Amino acid sequence: MQTWKDYQEKNKDRFLNEMLDLLRIPSISAKSEHKGDMVKCAEAVRKSLLDSGCDKAEVMATDGYPVVYGEKITDPSKPTVLVYGHYDVQPAEPLELWHSGPFEPVIKDGKVFARGSADDKGQFYMHVKALEVLVKTNSMTTNIKFLIEGEEEIGSPNLGKFVAENKELLKADVILISDSSMLSMENPSLDTGVRGLSYIQVEVTGANRDLHSGTYGGAVANPITILAKMIASCHDENNHITIPGFYDDVAVATKEERELLNKAPYDEKEYSDELGVKELWGEKGYTTYERTGIRPTLEVNGIWGGYTGEGAKTVLPSKAYAKISARLVPNQSSDKITEKLLEYFKSIAPASVTVEAELHHGGEPYMTPIDSKGYLSAAKAVEQTFGKAPIPVRGGGSIPICSILEKELGIKIVFMGFGLDNDNLHSPNEKYNLENYYKGIETIPYFHKFFAE
Repeated sequence: MQTWKDYQEKNKDRFLNEMLDLLRIPSISAKSEHKGDMVKCAEAVRKSLLDSGCDKAEVMATDGYPVVYGEKITDPSKPTVLVYGHYDVQPAEPLELWHSGPFEPVIKDGKVFARGSADDKGQFYMHVKALEVLVKTNSMTTNIKFLIEGEEEIGSPNLGKFVAENKELLKADVILISDSSMLSMENPSLDTGVRGLSYIQVEVTGANRDLHSGTYGGAVANPITILAKMIASCHDENNHITIPGFYDDVAVATKEERELLNKAPYDEKEYSDELGVKELWGEKGYTTYERTGIRPTLEVNGIWGGYTGEGAKTVLPSKAYAKISARLVPNQSSDKITEKLLEYFKSIAPASVTVEAELHHGGEPYMTPIDSKGYLSAAKAVEQTFGKAPIPVRGGGSIPICSILEKELGIKIVFMGFGLDNDNLHSPNEKYNLENYYKGIETIPYFHKFFAE
């Protein structure tokens, strides 16, 4: 009988080429001009599910972009695993910083460079190919369902309603997600949770039009200056967030969890050098892994206003804008934090300007127990193929739908990511290592085996 590894090795080039074809589709959910590409990508995912062994797969409508659902049911008495992923990707800008076209995949030094390679097309496609491996080697031990959405990068605004209306269709025993990273191939890890998100936009208005900066400068407030001061006030000298009530509900990590987290190998110089910074920055009293996992943060994601074109234009702008996001930890509520953020920026505004602030989207933090059947199965699978037990860590990113999935379906989520932190997620030159892609396909079948046992 053909082994999983033999079948994968025989078909590895095809497995790669199929993933590259998905990466060529610019499925950017944030931009309405890519609506056709979104539909095209959803159909491509549906076809790939059928080609890989699903008994049925369909593109299902939502109030936004469609969801792709697929299933392989071999025996209703066997446990069922629901695989979640997303086929939409982040915008590729700034395009001039890419070394190759974001939707023209290039393989260099064992890495695939393309938007969506690690987030999340390359990662969810590992599960599609793992299904094929199991089907073709006649070794299915679980039933497998797929829920691949098209709006994760814009906060999954319509998936909650879809899940609530399709509970029976999505009924399963565990949810498996590969949309995260591990520490390294030498030191594999599993995320025990992800942070929540509150994302707002702030608009500061001064005069009713752009002004001559000589004629009016010094007499009228500059919205960019005011906005910069407001943003600067959000952190104190210890890089602690100053917004009233921000930390009220934070679940403080136990001493044991902090010790376990800090056992992970870490070289600060190597970390800094890889990022091109001379010194790291963060909340005083916490290590790097703690700052990116167990602590909430506040970041400016974009700021603009006035004249930014070529050459000089001495203008005192009428408006300034910023996009600001907070990453949240267990017990924090995205609704509560959003309210605090909106209120803070409005309350500290001087009378010389007016401030408007609005919500973009949010999501709740999520934790998974490390003594659950699902987590233990994932840990055993990783140990099987990597030769060492994975380190439990908390992920710094957010997957907004997690808490809704558990609430609606009543089952736990297991994070089984094979990306790396330096995969340039949401940045130019996003990449995914071929070694990680193939290792994921090799490891995932063991999850199903151990979960069934």
